[in-house]
Amino acid sequence: MAIFTEQAAKAAAKLLKDAGPHGHKHAVDATVAEVALRQPGPVAMFTSDVDDMRRLCGQRVRLIGL
Repeated sequence: MAIFTEQAAKAAAKLLKDAGPHGHKHAVDATVAEVALRQPGPVAMFTSDVDDMRRLCGQRVRLIGL
């Protein structure tokens, strides 16, 4: 089973476009956010960048700062 498909890539790109940040670091964040948002809830994520991930995930993922 492919975890990251063309459909997932397009969903990650939309998250990134809607959130506003640019650059490869943010593309990786958007990819991680897309995978998290695809999971059945509840979902928690450890991250060192709560602000960026909050923009990408909204309130649908519980973010735990490191």
